[in-house]
This record gives sequence, structure tokens and C-alpha cells, in this order.
Amino acid sequence: MSLDATDSQTGLGTNDAPADLLGRESDVTPTVSIVMPTMNEEEGIAECIQRIQNALSALGISGEIIISDDSTDKTPEIAREMGAIVVEPDKPGYGYAYRYAFERARGEFLVMGDADTTYDFEELPKLLALVRDEGADIAMGSRLDGTIRDGAMPSLHQYVGNPLLTKFLNVFYDAGVSDAHSGFRVFTRDALETLDLDTDGMEFASEMIMDAGAKDLVIKEAPITYHPREGEAKLDSFRDGWRHVKFMLVNAPGYLFSVPGLVLGLCGVFVMGMAFTGATIAGQPFGIHSLLAGSLLTILGYQVGSFGLLSSIASDPIRQPDDPITEWIHRHFSLERGVVLGGGLFAIGSAVVAVVVWQWFQSGFSELPLISVDIVAFTLIVLGIQTVFGSFFMSILADESNAA
Repeated sequence: MSLDATDSQTGLGTNDAPADLLGRESDVTPTVSIVMPTMNEEEGIAECIQRIQNALSALGISGEIIISDDSTDKTPEIAREMGAIVVEPDKPGYGYAYRYAFERARGEFLVMGDADTTYDFEELPKLLALVRDEGADIAMGSRLDGTIRDGAMPSLHQYVGNPLLTKFLNVFYDAGVSDAHSGFRVFTRDALETLDLDTDGMEFASEMIMDAGAKDLVIKEAPITYHPREGEAKLDSFRDGWRHVKFMLVNAPGYLFSVPGLVLGLCGVFVMGMAFTGATIAGQPFGIHSLLAGSLLTILGYQVGSFGLLSSIASDPIRQPDDPITEWIHRHFSLERGVVLGGGLFAIGSAVVAVVVWQWFQSGFSELPLISVDIVAFTLIVLGIQTVFGSFFMSILADESNAA
């Protein structure tokens, strides 16, 4: 079905139908709600609203414009004069401004975009078509696959920051997008209600795509033109970039902890095994130093990997760890089994140490035990102790999580 076909349920009519910009008190349910957070955007707000009106006229649909405002300039006055609804969030933050406005939006389709003229809202029809006609839950305008006007985006953002952050997000959350941080989006109300959005800051843009990817919502993109902004930029490249990276990492403990822990642990066990058995590579033995390094890597890998497991119990990350080890532990773990496993490792290590000490005693303290045996034994003892206390801690976290 094309966008200019009549649809009595959505209110979409022919392109000749007049656009109806609805106010707060209107009894008509708008087809689309366009939400823009603003903080001193008096230089660009009028152009953005006019372009939205042009898009609604081209589509022949009714809509409402909601300005979620925290300005000290004339932005809200200009917006009201042009027919927009202005709301004032009771808390600061880019993400909270959107969430506050979404709760008050009435449209079947929701649109988000910045009020600084960087996004051309006359390109709204191509994004709306992806959601309405092509089965997308969320449609995004891709700047990186489209056109970026001179001066619209710093080179650091265009060639390093945005591509790198997008790559991280795609790997961690299977989003499959080309421009994860484009702020020009259209989505259904059902999609919004499916998502668990609760961030207040700039990481809100990442949270939406991360959660959508983790929940297998359909995300589609269309190339758009990105324009130079009007007014002063609010973005701090490094601070806000780090907030996005941090948010992606802490919500994917499998990638942050489990995978690195598994790699470190396997490397440690491999090095220990090669050193303990006297294996060589290119004629060079691993030696005692390699055995020590392997022991430390094994313990470190165990510790880091356990953080992933504990994180998945103590919190509710967007992307739960799904590696086989973590999933097996989740299914089969109990405090008693953990204590038995830890106690067994401790017992084996202690028994080896006891034998070595006895042999040393029998020799009249004249023959020192093999240090390689000591290293392996004490590695088992440390892992056993960690497992016992870690099992108690996991049990406490699980009980608290179930109680909550």
C-alpha cells in the first residue's frame, strides 16, 4: 500500500488532502506525533516546524508537533506561535525530554528529530513509508549512507566516532544498521511500548537501538541529507562518546566480561599445560616463568568471567550473556553444587601440597619440591576458594533478585 492511498484507520488520505496540525485540545487523533527536544534553538525551530508542515501537507495526514523544551530563549514562544505543543519536562536530560514527550504523544506513528535544522523533516515520507508500508518497527535516516553537507559533521565524527560506535552496537546487539546514532527516526507505538527505555542522557539514542536489536525488532534505514546546524552545538564529542561506549559495554556483560574471561582462562590453561609438560615451540621450552604467567592468566580469566555471570544476576542488562558456560551455570547452579565444586578443587590442590610437603619432610628437608607442582597446586587452591565464596555471593544475589 502506498502512502497516498486512502486508509480510514490511520487517517491517511490522498496527497490533495489538507494537512492538519493538531493542538493539545483537539479531539482528532493525529496520525503522527513529531517530537523535538529543544534547548535554546530559536535560530532553527521555525524552519524545522515549517518543514514538518510541508511534509504533512505532502502526505495529506494529520499530525502534532511536541516540543519538549528546556530553553531560556524564545524557542517555546516561536514554537507555540507556529502551532506546536510545548511541554516542559520536570527533569533535565536529552533522553528524559524524549520520554516525557512520548508519554504525552497521541499519534499512531512517532517521529523524533533535532530542532537545529540538521535533519530535513521534508524527508519524513520516506521514513514513514518504511514503517507503514514495509513492515519496519523502527525507521532511521542514515546520514553515513546518505549525504553529509560541508560543515554539517566534524570529520572525527564522520570517519571515526559514528562508524566505530555503530560497529560496536551492531556486534554487541545485532542491530544491523549503518548509522546507529542518527537522531531522525520513525517508529510505531507498539515498538515504543515494547522497548524498555529509561535513560535520561545522550545514551538514549543508543539505548533505543540496542534494545530493539536485542528484542529482534525490525529496523530499516533510508539515506538522508544531513545539514549544518543553526545555533550552538550542545554535543561534547569525547564526553558523550564515552557515555555511549560505557552504556553499550555495561549492558552487554557477555562481551565485557564473559568472552574476555573465557579467552584469558583458556590461554592460561594452555600455557600452564605446555609449561608443566615441558613442551617446546621452535626448540624453546616454556619454562617456570611461563607456568607462573599461565597460572595468573587462569586465575584472572576465572575472575573476569565470573563478573559476567554476577552481572547477569545482579542487574538486568539489555543483552544477557549467552555463551554456553554462562547459560549452563544459570540452568544448573545451586549454592551446594558451587560449594562442592570449589571444595573439590581446594581439596585436590591441598592434597598435592600435602604430598609435596611430606616428601620434603621425608628427605630431611634436603630436597626441595618441584616448583611447577607447587604452582599448579596453589592455582587449584585459589580457584577452589574463589568458587566457594563466589557461590555464596551468587546465591545472595539470586535471592535478592528473586525477592525484587
